[in-house]
Amino acid sequence: MLISIVVPAFNEQDSVAQLHREVDGVCAEHGLAMELIFVDDGSSDATPQRLETLANEDARVGVVRFRRNFGKAAALHAGFQRARGDVVITMDADLQDDPAEIPRFLERIAAGADVVSGWKKVRNDPVDKTLPSRVFNAVVSRVSGVKLHDFNCGFKVYRREALNGLSLYGELHRFIPVLLHWRGFRVEEMVVNHRPRQFGHSKYGVERLVKGFFDLLTVVLMTRFVSRPLHIFGAIGLLFGALGMLCLGYLTILWFAGMGPIGDRPMMMLGLLLIVVGVQMVSTGLLAEFMQTHSGGDTTRYVVASERLPSTVETSGAAADGTVSAR
Repeated sequence: MLISIVVPAFNEQDSVAQLHREVDGVCAEHGLAMELIFVDDGSSDATPQRLETLANEDARVGVVRFRRNFGKAAALHAGFQRARGDVVITMDADLQDDPAEIPRFLERIAAGADVVSGWKKVRNDPVDKTLPSRVFNAVVSRVSGVKLHDFNCGFKVYRREALNGLSLYGELHRFIPVLLHWRGFRVEEMVVNHRPRQFGHSKYGVERLVKGFFDLLTVVLMTRFVSRPLHIFGAIGLLFGALGMLCLGYLTILWFAGMGPIGDRPMMMLGLLLIVVGVQMVSTGLLAEFMQTHSGGDTTRYVVASERLPSTVETSGAAADGTVSAR
């Protein structure tokens, strides 16, 4: 069995050679056939040169170099497209992911898991990274229904077939387990050793929470409502419309009770606004349903695990010589 290890790298000149040595040592110790694919995400330091040196010294090392920084999701997507292994492992290039965990990941795959996500239960990061991450993980777990503790961990392993047809962009790399879970693959979690950073500094800041929030909305639409957009837009529209009707109904009661004119009350404008927004949301949902139905192309929303087709086709009532029996 061949395993492909995909490593996005951005300004990691001091760590890529050591990571290669550690991965090579673990694979040699356990007799694992591997290929190591580095994706240089537009590094501005000596990372490209270090990677080319590794590729020249070891034929199992591949290097994909971006012209500029396109982000981790794009780097992983490029690595997935080029991986040839039966199992694909992703890990970061900063040496915080411990290659010694690779055999344990493979054991979980052999036991039946399709995706195994690492959980940095004990993190060697400052509080300004760990606290926002905990909030993010709790929200994603609750909204997506995928019970993982650490969506941000880049140390994961996948069966090859789980990645077929997977498209990544933006910040969607954090939600790969969610996307695969909704496609019917078995997602598990495993506690991994998280090592202190030896070189450089983190490339992520607090702004990733804002990006993560919008990408979470994208993932929810792509999983739960991709084939029924009216369900979410219609529900929101009905909620706004109901609130608007309550406002107008309350004002109507005041008018009949002789409480004075209601046309100049702010609640009147609020009620009308809510109803208009509600109608617009329902209309958006109907338009999305129309586009979904008539967009053309492959609209398949399922993944086939296996299939067995008939080996022969016979006409009902046909005789062995090909004549059709009369009734």
